[in-house]
Amino acid sequence: MLSFSSMVTFKLPLFSNYTFFFLLSLSLLSLCSAEVLPTTLYLPVSKDSSTLQYITVIGQRTPLISVKLTVHLGGISLWVDCDRGYNSSTYQPARCNSTLCSFARSHSCGDCLFKPQLQPGCNNNTCYNWGENPLINTYMDRAEIAEDVLAIGSTPGILVTWPRFIFSCVDSTLSKDLAQGVTGIAGFGHQSPVSIPNQLALDPRFARKFGICLSSSTSSRGVIFIGSGPYNFYNPKKVDISNNLVYTKLITNPRAFLQSSEYHIEVSSIRIAGKDVALNKTLLSINKRNGVGGTRISTTTPFTILDNSIYNAVKTAFLMALPKNVTIVEPPMKQFGACFSSKNIRSTNVGPDVPVIDFVLHKRSAYWRIYGANSMVQVTKDVMCLAFVGEDQTWEPSIVIGGHQMEENLLVFDLARRRIGFSSSLKLQKTSCANYDYTSKT
Repeated sequence: MLSFSSMVTFKLPLFSNYTFFFLLSLSLLSLCSAEVLPTTLYLPVSKDSSTLQYITVIGQRTPLISVKLTVHLGGISLWVDCDRGYNSSTYQPARCNSTLCSFARSHSCGDCLFKPQLQPGCNNNTCYNWGENPLINTYMDRAEIAEDVLAIGSTPGILVTWPRFIFSCVDSTLSKDLAQGVTGIAGFGHQSPVSIPNQLALDPRFARKFGICLSSSTSSRGVIFIGSGPYNFYNPKKVDISNNLVYTKLITNPRAFLQSSEYHIEVSSIRIAGKDVALNKTLLSINKRNGVGGTRISTTTPFTILDNSIYNAVKTAFLMALPKNVTIVEPPMKQFGACFSSKNIRSTNVGPDVPVIDFVLHKRSAYWRIYGANSMVQVTKDVMCLAFVGEDQTWEPSIVIGGHQMEENLLVFDLARRRIGFSSSLKLQKTSCANYDYTSKT
């Protein structure tokens, strides 16, 4: 727990006619020079065993409390369920026609109509943006735009605090299916000015860049790095994994409307055991007329979803590449369509010894390799399944890369350069997402 015994306040420009402040809270440390100021923030990320959601924790409000949020990579903003006893002396709703409303891209203004009294999330003469819950595919149009204190950890003993961080206050109808104890969404979308990385980058100390490393374990935490880095892990020596990534272009879906902040990449083909999978490649590109197709990356999708035609082609190629002594079994759960006895599948340092799957990116030499730890999932003691799901994606992205495939990989989202970097399995480098270093000051 960090104390607030020493605080330094900086005043920085946020945008025209609006001033952005942040406070640096130090515990048992004094600020001797600018060299000790942090350039990277660290958000711990845990995996919920019941929902498979990825959960982070921030500090918010006055007095400061810990708030659990589900990580939504393509989310518009940080939002909190304000019906669950939101108490803060520093909560400030955005007033209609204010510069703050314009900055947050508010779509409307209004008064409190649905509560017996005014409260956070329901005030008069306030502006709204969209609240979104991708877990239930639901949007609400009366998410009250507001400001309050936000605090995120940096190097040991240092907590960076923003007294006027923009977020949205919603009611409980949007909180359905969030993990136990979670009261909102942490949005990291690239297009929205009020997403977490875009707001933090208004402070020139923090680059418009972040890295996500999701732990495969429900008992150890991964991390989201925010800022320029380094993104260090121990193996046991300290190594910056971000120095050796395969990068590809970040693609914007112009037809996505409310999902314009989602992260899309070009997947030009899929290889299994070094051989191209025969599939309908028109599905791999975003349709310019209606915005469907293509590939999205999602932290709120547990397992990668493939359009049924792509899934069937991948499943067939995977089965053909498997060793002949591997026994196919009836799937014990409907979610997965290809399951196997674990008996003859050898274990390696990168998971079950099964054919590797490559998502080939913008050129054949640029690919993200998926090893057994990420392509398979153990569903019972003796059965493991191909960890991909086939669905009708006619009006959705043809491929939605899910959390299981991202686990124990470092993904770096360089928003300033509009590119995304992939590390492949950290197990190849004898480390894991739980072994991240948070002691670097530069």
